[in-house]
Amino acid sequence: MLTKTLQELADYLGGVVRGDGLLKVNGLAPLEGAGPDKITFLANPKYASKVADTKAGCVLMVPGGESYGRNVIEIANPYLGFAKLLTLFYTNPHPALGVMPEAVIGTGVTLGEGISIYPGAVIGNNVTIGNRVVIHPGVVIYEGVTIGDDSVIHANAVIRERCRLGKRCKLQPGAVIGSDGFGFAPDGTAYYPIPQIGIVVLEDDVEIGANTTVDRAALEMTLIKRGTKLDNLVQIAHNCQIGEDCMIVSQVGIAGSSRIGNRVTLAGQVGVVGHVTIGDNVVVGAQSGIPGSLAANGYYSGSPVMQHKEWLRVMGNLPRLPEMRKKISELEKKLAEFEALLAKE
Repeated sequence: MLTKTLQELADYLGGVVRGDGLLKVNGLAPLEGAGPDKITFLANPKYASKVADTKAGCVLMVPGGESYGRNVIEIANPYLGFAKLLTLFYTNPHPALGVMPEAVIGTGVTLGEGISIYPGAVIGNNVTIGNRVVIHPGVVIYEGVTIGDDSVIHANAVIRERCRLGKRCKLQPGAVIGSDGFGFAPDGTAYYPIPQIGIVVLEDDVEIGANTTVDRAALEMTLIKRGTKLDNLVQIAHNCQIGEDCMIVSQVGIAGSSRIGNRVTLAGQVGVVGHVTIGDNVVVGAQSGIPGSLAANGYYSGSPVMQHKEWLRVMGNLPRLPEMRKKISELEKKLAEFEALLAKE
């Protein structure tokens, strides 16, 4: 079990200790359940009073927070610090297991050093796999795929032909990279399937959630840029480009050939029509519908989408609509009576 002093952890996080820097802890726990050998964190100020009751050996918090006599490591972003300590205490490097029995490896495959390919994985011909890549059972990798160093492909994920993954990419179970784009040409009353001959490119540090699909382009590439994270059950259609450090939350659907800027957040169940552009630093609230392009640096909500502040005003008035309709009907009736009286004069 890994044990660290508070001073060692503060140095690791770039923080400052208030209290006993020599105290040792061996893991993390929530505020309510932490014991004296554990470290916890306070990310939301509304829970600050719980610090007084915690039994934790140390609390991560922002500089200047009330410690209630507890040992504290002050850090600008306690939530980020908590994530880094979880990595430190609980994430161990994957052992290099090599190609295990019952894994199927095609011809012309290039395998890096320190890899692990589990039983039941199928690797097609002319695939290139980087160093320290982990491929779990049931993964199917088609011909000509490239996977960068330190990537992890979880069980039953599929990577179709010629797609390219950068370094430190992660695919959760059931993810599909490079499925055919939804393209059909009308042919009378039927539809002729358009061959999808492009690829998908995931740049470095991209993560794809469970049962998420990213369709291959019709001609060139569907591109997801560095650092972007896709949640479970997301659909990215063919020819889309997603910028850097985006957060695409569960059940979002993005139609074909859309362009998403950098640092965009699309909350759950957002729908985006095809061939639109969303600027950098945009946030879109849950269940919003995006029928057209959105300017950069905006916060939007609603279906159809509008500025978030405007949407709040609309939603505030929505429960009053029956009452407002009744009043309007009464006013219309009175107006008609008044007009009838005028007509008699």
